[in-house]
Amino acid sequence: MKRHVALRLQAALATAAVGIAVAVALPTPQASAAAGSATGYATQNGGTTGGAGGQTVRASTGTAIHTALCGRPSSSTPITIEVTGTINHGNTAKVSGSSCNTAAGVIELKQISNVTIIGVGSGAVFDQLGIHIRDSSNIIIQNVTVRNVKKSGSPISNGGDAIGMESTVRNVWVDHVTLEASGGESEGYDGLFDMKDNTQYVTLSYSILRNSGRGGLVGSSETDLSNSFITYHHNLYENIDSRAPLLRGGTAHIYNNHYVSLRESGINSRAGAKAKVENNYFRNSKDVLGTFYTDQRGYWQVSGNIFDNVTWSSTGSDNYPAGPNPTSNTTVTIPYAYSLDGASCVPDVVRQTAGPNTGLRVSNGSCSPQSPSPTTPPPTSAPPTTPPPGGGTNLSLGAGADGSSKASGTSYGNVRDGNIGTYWSPAGATGTISIKWGSPTRVSRVVIREPSGTQGSIGAWQLINNDNGAVLAAGSGAGSITFSSTALSKINFKINSSGGTPRVGEFETYAS
Repeated sequence: MKRHVALRLQAALATAAVGIAVAVALPTPQASAAAGSATGYATQNGGTTGGAGGQTVRASTGTAIHTALCGRPSSSTPITIEVTGTINHGNTAKVSGSSCNTAAGVIELKQISNVTIIGVGSGAVFDQLGIHIRDSSNIIIQNVTVRNVKKSGSPISNGGDAIGMESTVRNVWVDHVTLEASGGESEGYDGLFDMKDNTQYVTLSYSILRNSGRGGLVGSSETDLSNSFITYHHNLYENIDSRAPLLRGGTAHIYNNHYVSLRESGINSRAGAKAKVENNYFRNSKDVLGTFYTDQRGYWQVSGNIFDNVTWSSTGSDNYPAGPNPTSNTTVTIPYAYSLDGASCVPDVVRQTAGPNTGLRVSNGSCSPQSPSPTTPPPTSAPPTTPPPGGGTNLSLGAGADGSSKASGTSYGNVRDGNIGTYWSPAGATGTISIKWGSPTRVSRVVIREPSGTQGSIGAWQLINNDNGAVLAAGSGAGSITFSSTALSKINFKINSSGGTPRVGEFETYAS
């Protein structure tokens, strides 16, 4: 697609050790920014659109990427960053600003939302430099290569993960990327695609993961069970020791992937995890599905898979392979629409579509790859768990949360996760829940939502500016609350009475 590059430069510039990092503003996004639409679980929980509708800038250094993030009016202002060239330690410096929280030596997507990073031109390579997503939501990464990220030796980046997500991450779509290493932990590398500490609604599609000891995990330990709703489809896992992926708790949908040369284990479902595994092609591999290295069993629903020269170990005290004749031991209901390619054509479809610089080609279930249409509507999916607020960006997504107390089984973070099904309750009949930001943020409207079936539990309340103690509004019951636009770092919803134990499903905040 032809482009006309604007003559103005983005105002925020940063000086790296190797020169000036420039983010060039472009008048229109290329190929409608992220080409195609999100698939899988990334379509749920309100969907994943990245920087759609925002400014498009181009960056050729890591510092310029950080500059683009820091130059936004707010940490949630939509932006698409088109990346060219090679991003490395030498051109990736920390940039400061009220709309970002960056660091040197890593692409830091921290406490932000509504961002697309897409490789353009001859491609974008993140060389020995990882992408770290933390306390963030609505992120798209597309058409890039991330290689040889180390956790030990030199240089180190992102704990050794090519792409790592942690600490309340929601709605991430990673598509048409290559994630690769040059060895295992003993050579200084860790996971290629890791999720932990409350990461949900993620899709990895049309990507290549190869030459690593560890493909990726969901959950950092047998007690980290807050991660869920992950889709893996049309990916190539090649020359991997294990973790393709490792699932601890939660639900995963794994379909139409091609697995080649898994040396130790493949899909490792444990600690109560449930995986729907369908129409994948496994070749020249060992123990491609089961529970491994623990006695805390996981579950799977299998159908339509092909096992080509796959070997299986014997069942032991911490080894429970699903084969040699895998059968289902659970049922997983998928809430979105999707089209399955037959397993026999998966190797050929994945060969033509997976990774960057393949024209972002996809499959519609006919075993015939095709180019995406930027105007193609997203697949039919279940309604968002949180109804649309009536305009504007929910500033609570990506913000922090705390409060006066919390009842057992509830969490402060549940009020800003975009999921009306999770909630916070105080330890008693009254209490305070708060949303907070790292810098003053202008707010003029709040929406308090109660979980389904608990409407009417909230009685009298006050909305308070925590910075100075001023009462912004007062009333009773949940709903939309408007007040004079106020810049504040923390806002409190104080429940003074209730009809039993009050529950707050979402504490949404808006600038207008």
